[in-house]
Amino acid sequence: MHNMGRHFNHITSLALRPEVAAGYKSASKKVGKMTETWLGEQVVCPSCGRRLRHYEANRPVADFLCPECRLDFELKSKKGPISTTVNDGAYRTMIERITSEAAPSFFFLQYDAEYMVRNLFVTPAHYFTPEIIAERAPLKPTARRAGWVGCSILTKAIPASGRIYYVRDGQVRPTEKVCEQYHHTAFLSGRNLEQRGWLIDVMTCVERLRKPGFTLQEMYAFESHLAQLHPDNHNIRPKIRQQLQFLRDAGYLTFASRGCYKLTHY
Repeated sequence: MHNMGRHFNHITSLALRPEVAAGYKSASKKVGKMTETWLGEQVVCPSCGRRLRHYEANRPVADFLCPECRLDFELKSKKGPISTTVNDGAYRTMIERITSEAAPSFFFLQYDAEYMVRNLFVTPAHYFTPEIIAERAPLKPTARRAGWVGCSILTKAIPASGRIYYVRDGQVRPTEKVCEQYHHTAFLSGRNLEQRGWLIDVMTCVERLRKPGFTLQEMYAFESHLAQLHPDNHNIRPKIRQQLQFLRDAGYLTFASRGCYKLTHY
Protein backbone atom coordinates (compact mmCIF):
# COMPACT_ATOMS: atom_id res chain seq x y z
CA MET A 1 0.00 0.00 0.00
CA HIS A 2 1.27 3.48 -0.83
CA ASN A 3 2.59 5.75 1.87
CA MET A 4 -0.06 8.49 1.84
CA GLY A 5 0.97 10.20 5.08
CA ARG A 6 0.33 13.92 5.18
CA HIS A 7 -1.67 13.89 1.97
CA PHE A 8 -4.77 12.61 3.80
CA ASN A 9 -7.54 15.21 3.59
CA HIS A 10 -10.92 14.20 4.94
CA ILE A 11 -14.18 15.52 3.51
CA THR A 12 -15.21 18.45 5.72
CA SER A 13 -18.49 19.48 4.04
CA LEU A 14 -21.21 17.65 2.11
CA ALA A 15 -22.88 20.86 0.92
CA LEU A 16 -22.81 21.81 -2.76
CA ARG A 17 -22.42 25.56 -3.27
CA PRO A 18 -24.99 27.10 -5.68
CA GLU A 19 -23.05 30.38 -5.83
CA VAL A 20 -20.26 28.78 -7.87
CA ALA A 21 -22.75 28.19 -10.70
CA ALA A 22 -24.40 31.61 -10.62
CA GLY A 23 -23.38 32.38 -14.20
CA TYR A 24 -25.05 29.32 -15.72
CA LYS A 25 -28.61 29.18 -17.10
CA SER A 26 -28.86 25.46 -17.85
CA ALA A 27 -29.89 23.40 -14.81
CA SER A 28 -27.63 20.51 -15.84
CA LYS A 29 -24.63 22.82 -16.27
CA LYS A 30 -25.31 24.41 -12.89
CA VAL A 31 -25.31 21.02 -11.18
CA GLY A 32 -22.24 19.98 -13.15
CA LYS A 33 -20.34 23.06 -11.99
CA MET A 34 -21.46 22.60 -8.37
CA THR A 35 -20.57 18.93 -8.17
CA GLU A 36 -17.24 19.33 -9.96
CA THR A 37 -16.30 22.22 -7.67
CA TRP A 38 -17.24 20.19 -4.59
CA LEU A 39 -15.24 17.17 -5.74
CA GLY A 40 -12.19 19.29 -6.46
CA GLU A 41 -12.36 20.90 -3.02
CA GLN A 42 -13.25 17.87 -0.90
CA VAL A 43 -12.13 14.59 -2.48
CA VAL A 44 -8.72 12.96 -2.75
CA CYS A 45 -7.28 10.26 -5.01
CA PRO A 46 -8.25 6.79 -3.75
CA SER A 47 -4.77 5.51 -4.59
CA CYS A 48 -2.42 8.03 -2.96
CA GLY A 49 -4.58 10.45 -0.95
CA ARG A 50 -3.56 13.60 -2.84
CA ARG A 51 -5.99 16.27 -3.94
CA LEU A 52 -7.26 15.88 -7.49
CA ARG A 53 -6.68 18.49 -10.18
CA HIS A 54 -9.52 19.62 -12.39
CA TYR A 55 -8.96 19.35 -16.13
CA GLU A 56 -9.92 22.16 -18.48
CA ALA A 57 -13.59 22.27 -19.46
CA ASN A 58 -15.02 19.97 -22.14
CA ARG A 59 -12.10 17.55 -22.11
CA PRO A 60 -13.41 14.37 -23.81
CA VAL A 61 -11.33 11.93 -21.78
CA ALA A 62 -11.76 12.87 -18.11
CA ASP A 63 -12.75 15.53 -15.58
CA PHE A 64 -9.99 15.13 -12.98
CA LEU A 65 -6.37 14.04 -12.75
CA CYS A 66 -4.28 12.87 -9.81
CA PRO A 67 -0.97 14.75 -10.25
CA GLU A 68 0.85 12.10 -8.20
CA CYS A 69 -0.48 8.84 -9.71
CA ARG A 70 -1.35 10.28 -13.14
CA LEU A 71 -4.76 8.59 -12.90
CA ASP A 72 -7.77 10.07 -14.70
CA PHE A 73 -11.26 10.32 -13.21
CA GLU A 74 -14.67 11.17 -14.61
CA LEU A 75 -17.58 12.39 -12.48
CA LYS A 76 -21.20 11.32 -12.95
CA SER A 77 -23.80 13.07 -10.79
CA LYS A 78 -27.44 12.26 -10.18
CA LYS A 79 -30.19 13.66 -7.97
CA GLY A 80 -31.85 10.28 -7.44
CA PRO A 81 -30.31 7.03 -6.23
CA ILE A 82 -27.52 5.52 -8.32
CA SER A 83 -29.14 2.12 -8.49
CA THR A 84 -29.12 0.51 -11.91
CA THR A 85 -27.88 2.71 -14.77
CA VAL A 86 -26.19 6.05 -15.42
CA ASN A 87 -26.31 7.59 -18.89
CA ASP A 88 -23.06 8.57 -20.57
CA GLY A 89 -21.90 9.80 -23.96
CA ALA A 90 -21.25 8.07 -27.28
CA TYR A 91 -21.15 4.27 -27.07
CA ARG A 92 -18.15 3.69 -29.34
CA THR A 93 -16.14 6.44 -27.63
CA MET A 94 -16.86 4.92 -24.23
CA ILE A 95 -15.79 1.43 -25.33
CA GLU A 96 -12.56 2.85 -26.77
CA ARG A 97 -11.87 4.71 -23.53
CA ILE A 98 -12.44 1.85 -21.09
CA THR A 99 -10.40 -0.59 -23.17
CA SER A 100 -7.43 1.78 -23.54
CA GLU A 101 -4.36 1.90 -21.29
CA ALA A 102 -5.44 5.37 -20.10
CA ALA A 103 -8.96 4.33 -19.06
CA PRO A 104 -10.44 6.63 -16.40
CA SER A 105 -11.95 5.64 -13.08
CA PHE A 106 -15.48 6.93 -12.41
CA PHE A 107 -16.91 8.84 -9.48
CA PHE A 108 -20.67 8.40 -8.98
CA LEU A 109 -22.23 11.16 -6.87
CA GLN A 110 -25.79 11.38 -5.59
CA TYR A 111 -27.13 14.64 -4.14
CA ASP A 112 -30.51 15.50 -2.62
CA ALA A 113 -33.03 18.34 -3.06
CA GLU A 114 -31.09 20.47 -0.56
CA TYR A 115 -27.91 20.07 -2.64
CA MET A 116 -26.27 17.88 -0.03
CA VAL A 117 -24.10 14.95 -1.11
CA ARG A 118 -25.77 11.72 0.01
CA ASN A 119 -23.55 9.14 -1.65
CA LEU A 120 -20.22 9.19 -3.44
CA PHE A 121 -18.29 6.17 -4.60
CA VAL A 122 -15.48 5.59 -7.05
CA THR A 123 -15.23 2.60 -9.35
CA PRO A 124 -11.61 2.01 -10.40
CA ALA A 125 -10.85 1.78 -14.12
CA HIS A 126 -9.91 -1.89 -13.80
CA TYR A 127 -13.56 -2.78 -13.08
CA PHE A 128 -14.75 -1.43 -16.41
CA THR A 129 -15.29 -4.04 -19.10
CA PRO A 130 -17.49 -3.78 -22.22
CA GLU A 131 -20.10 -5.95 -20.48
CA ILE A 132 -21.11 -3.15 -18.10
CA ILE A 133 -21.62 -0.63 -20.92
CA ALA A 134 -25.03 -0.86 -22.61
CA GLU A 135 -25.64 0.50 -26.10
CA ARG A 136 -28.68 2.78 -26.29
CA ALA A 137 -31.05 3.07 -29.24
CA PRO A 138 -29.94 5.50 -32.00
CA LEU A 139 -31.55 8.93 -31.95
CA LYS A 140 -34.57 9.25 -34.22
CA PRO A 141 -34.24 10.73 -37.71
CA THR A 142 -36.02 13.86 -36.51
CA ALA A 143 -33.44 14.51 -33.77
CA ARG A 144 -30.74 17.14 -34.18
CA ARG A 145 -28.08 14.41 -33.98
CA ALA A 146 -30.02 11.77 -35.90
CA GLY A 147 -28.51 8.30 -35.65
CA TRP A 148 -26.23 9.15 -32.72
CA VAL A 149 -25.76 6.18 -30.37
CA GLY A 150 -25.27 6.82 -26.69
CA CYS A 151 -24.56 4.43 -23.84
CA SER A 152 -25.45 3.67 -20.25
CA ILE A 153 -23.17 2.46 -17.48
CA LEU A 154 -24.79 -0.55 -15.83
CA THR A 155 -23.97 0.40 -12.25
CA LYS A 156 -26.04 -2.56 -11.04
CA ALA A 157 -23.36 -4.80 -12.59
CA ILE A 158 -20.51 -3.25 -10.57
CA PRO A 159 -19.67 -5.60 -7.67
CA ALA A 160 -19.51 -4.29 -4.10
CA SER A 161 -15.71 -4.45 -4.15
CA GLY A 162 -15.77 -2.00 -7.08
CA ARG A 163 -17.95 0.52 -5.24
CA ILE A 164 -15.49 2.33 -3.01
CA TYR A 165 -17.55 4.72 -0.92
CA TYR A 166 -16.30 8.08 0.30
CA VAL A 167 -19.80 9.02 1.47
CA ARG A 168 -22.55 6.50 2.19
CA ASP A 169 -26.05 7.56 3.22
CA GLY A 170 -24.70 10.94 4.28
CA GLN A 171 -21.86 9.50 6.37
CA VAL A 172 -18.22 10.18 5.46
CA ARG A 173 -15.91 7.16 5.51
CA PRO A 174 -12.32 7.54 6.77
CA THR A 175 -9.95 8.25 3.91
CA GLU A 176 -7.65 5.47 5.11
CA LYS A 177 -10.47 2.95 4.55
CA VAL A 178 -11.11 4.33 1.05
CA CYS A 179 -7.45 3.91 0.06
CA GLU A 180 -7.21 0.49 1.69
CA GLN A 181 -10.22 -0.77 -0.28
CA TYR A 182 -8.81 0.67 -3.51
CA HIS A 183 -5.49 -1.15 -3.12
CA HIS A 184 -7.18 -4.38 -2.08
CA THR A 185 -8.32 -4.95 -5.70
CA ALA A 186 -5.54 -3.09 -7.54
CA PHE A 187 -4.24 -6.47 -8.76
CA LEU A 188 -6.99 -6.36 -11.41
CA SER A 189 -5.26 -3.50 -13.23
CA GLY A 190 -2.46 -5.78 -14.36
CA ARG A 191 -4.79 -8.14 -16.22
CA ASN A 192 -6.12 -8.01 -19.76
CA LEU A 193 -9.84 -7.63 -20.50
CA GLU A 194 -10.61 -11.35 -20.61
CA GLN A 195 -8.71 -12.07 -17.39
CA ARG A 196 -10.35 -9.13 -15.60
CA GLY A 197 -13.77 -10.21 -16.81
CA TRP A 198 -13.36 -13.70 -15.38
CA LEU A 199 -11.94 -12.49 -12.07
CA ILE A 200 -14.67 -9.89 -11.60
CA ASP A 201 -17.39 -12.42 -12.43
CA VAL A 202 -16.02 -14.89 -9.88
CA MET A 203 -15.60 -12.10 -7.28
CA THR A 204 -19.23 -11.16 -7.86
CA CYS A 205 -20.29 -14.77 -7.30
CA VAL A 206 -18.32 -14.84 -4.04
CA GLU A 207 -20.12 -11.66 -2.94
CA ARG A 208 -23.49 -13.23 -3.71
CA LEU A 209 -22.77 -15.90 -1.07
CA ARG A 210 -22.87 -13.08 1.53
CA LYS A 211 -20.55 -14.66 4.06
CA PRO A 212 -16.85 -14.46 4.96
CA GLY A 213 -16.09 -18.12 4.29
CA PHE A 214 -17.22 -20.47 1.52
CA THR A 215 -16.48 -23.79 -0.12
CA LEU A 216 -15.54 -24.81 -3.62
CA GLN A 217 -18.80 -26.72 -3.88
CA GLU A 218 -20.73 -23.53 -3.19
CA MET A 219 -18.87 -21.83 -6.02
CA TYR A 220 -19.72 -24.71 -8.36
CA ALA A 221 -23.38 -23.70 -7.88
CA PHE A 222 -22.60 -20.72 -10.14
CA GLU A 223 -21.39 -22.99 -12.96
CA SER A 224 -24.42 -22.45 -15.23
CA HIS A 225 -24.42 -18.70 -14.54
CA LEU A 226 -20.75 -18.38 -15.48
CA ALA A 227 -21.31 -20.59 -18.54
CA GLN A 228 -23.90 -18.09 -19.77
CA LEU A 229 -21.46 -15.21 -19.26
CA HIS A 230 -18.64 -17.09 -20.99
CA PRO A 231 -20.29 -19.30 -23.65
CA ASP A 232 -16.98 -20.05 -25.40
CA ASN A 233 -15.54 -21.72 -22.30
CA HIS A 234 -16.49 -25.38 -21.86
CA ASN A 235 -14.41 -26.05 -18.74
CA ILE A 236 -16.13 -23.86 -16.18
CA ARG A 237 -15.19 -25.76 -13.03
CA PRO A 238 -11.45 -25.76 -13.73
CA LYS A 239 -11.75 -22.07 -14.60
CA ILE A 240 -13.46 -21.35 -11.26
CA ARG A 241 -10.62 -23.12 -9.42
CA GLN A 242 -8.07 -21.14 -11.45
CA GLN A 243 -9.69 -17.80 -10.59
CA LEU A 244 -9.86 -18.70 -6.90
CA GLN A 245 -6.13 -19.48 -7.03
CA PHE A 246 -5.45 -16.09 -8.64
CA LEU A 247 -7.55 -14.37 -5.97
CA ARG A 248 -5.71 -16.24 -3.24
CA ASP A 249 -2.30 -15.31 -4.69
CA ALA A 250 -3.44 -11.66 -4.90
CA GLY A 251 -4.44 -11.62 -1.23
CA TYR A 252 -8.15 -11.23 -1.92
CA LEU A 253 -8.83 -14.67 -0.45
CA THR A 254 -7.07 -16.98 1.96
CA PHE A 255 -7.05 -20.77 1.82
CA ALA A 256 -8.68 -22.04 5.03
CA SER A 257 -8.56 -25.80 4.39
CA ARG A 258 -9.08 -28.21 1.51
CA GLY A 259 -11.87 -26.78 -0.65
CA CYS A 260 -12.54 -23.94 1.80
CA TYR A 261 -11.76 -20.22 1.36
CA LYS A 262 -12.09 -17.01 3.36
CA LEU A 263 -12.30 -13.40 2.26
CA THR A 264 -9.44 -11.35 3.66
CA HIS A 265 -11.78 -8.32 3.97
CA TYR A 266 -15.45 -8.78 4.82
